Amino acid sequence: MIIAKENAPHLRRNASVTRMMVDVLIALAPTLIFSFVVYPIKTLIFYLISVFIMCGSEFVYVGLRNMMPKDGLKHSFKERFAYAYKGKFTQNNVLTPAISAIIFTLIMPAGAPIYAVIVGAFVGIVLGKLVFGGLGSNIFNPAVVGMVFAKLCFGSQYVQVDTWFYTIPDAAAGATPLGLINGGYFANFGQYQLFDLFIGRIPGTLGEVYKVTILIGLIYLLIRRSIDFRIVVSYLGTFLVLVLLGGLAVWTLNKNVNPFMFALYNLLTGGVLFGATFMLTDPVTSPINSPSRIIYGMVAAVITVFIRFFAALPEGVGFSILIANMFAVALDHYEWSNPRYTWKNILAMCLIVVLSGALTFLVIRFGGVYHG
Repeated sequence: MIIAKENAPHLRRNASVTRMMVDVLIALAPTLIFSFVVYPIKTLIFYLISVFIMCGSEFVYVGLRNMMPKDGLKHSFKERFAYAYKGKFTQNNVLTPAISAIIFTLIMPAGAPIYAVIVGAFVGIVLGKLVFGGLGSNIFNPAVVGMVFAKLCFGSQYVQVDTWFYTIPDAAAGATPLGLINGGYFANFGQYQLFDLFIGRIPGTLGEVYKVTILIGLIYLLIRRSIDFRIVVSYLGTFLVLVLLGGLAVWTLNKNVNPFMFALYNLLTGGVLFGATFMLTDPVTSPINSPSRIIYGMVAAVITVFIRFFAALPEGVGFSILIANMFAVALDHYEWSNPRYTWKNILAMCLIVVLSGALTFLVIRFGGVYHG
């Protein structure tokens, strides 16, 4: 038997990495275009900065990695350049950082300072990808790494930016929809209408809030089979089950809260749909086997809900994706990973839902986290 070592993504069908990357670009286009319409200047500036830094870093990295070894001879710059890049810098070295730059732009808030975008884009591509070996070797999503780093370092300096597309309710005092339910104040969630959440007429990031355009991209990617539906379904399904149980727990304490409206509110706020479509499904950072991908999506959903309901931060998608990325390697471990569905991995899936669901309900109902 001959074992061939290849970098991710590991495709099991007749497709190319380039075709998948182009599909992702097409799927991102509606959301990117709409962000240009709502935040024309901010989106353009953030996008140009991110593309320049990420694509430029990829270019420099390829050159440094393939430097001509010293052989005692004097070579011209042209010869050294050709040795470093000819046949080694491909279209995928442009497409992948460009996609990361677009995603990073769309998950950054319009009120972020320019230096936060610069630092976030650089850290995302360097620490999230290049230090692991570049294309196909990274274990974390570069765009999420950059966003999380920028948020942790400069989040207190983000400001609210108003646009013609939405007006902030006076009762909300400028808070984002997720900010209204953070810290156990779940009864405040009704201050935004579901229709406004669906079309993106709310405060938020440059691209995560436009659910219509995100769903268009999701449908396109599923039709083209450029993403695995198992990750999307397991993530969104587990998320809805847990937030519905959370809504039921809140309902037992406050009969004015509709559990189903509560679940829809959580689905349509923050980056749940965007993360499920464009970040969690990254073929490089997700598991290989089908059962592992389902567990991967479920783990990410559980972490998202726990961070939203019980942690200090109102949004948990970015952190949950990075944590799930770390679990992806373990889920693919040869000792227990199996491409077939067995009673063991089915039992694991059931336990994830049952235990996390019970914990969510009990902590909200009896744990004293409800302050509505």
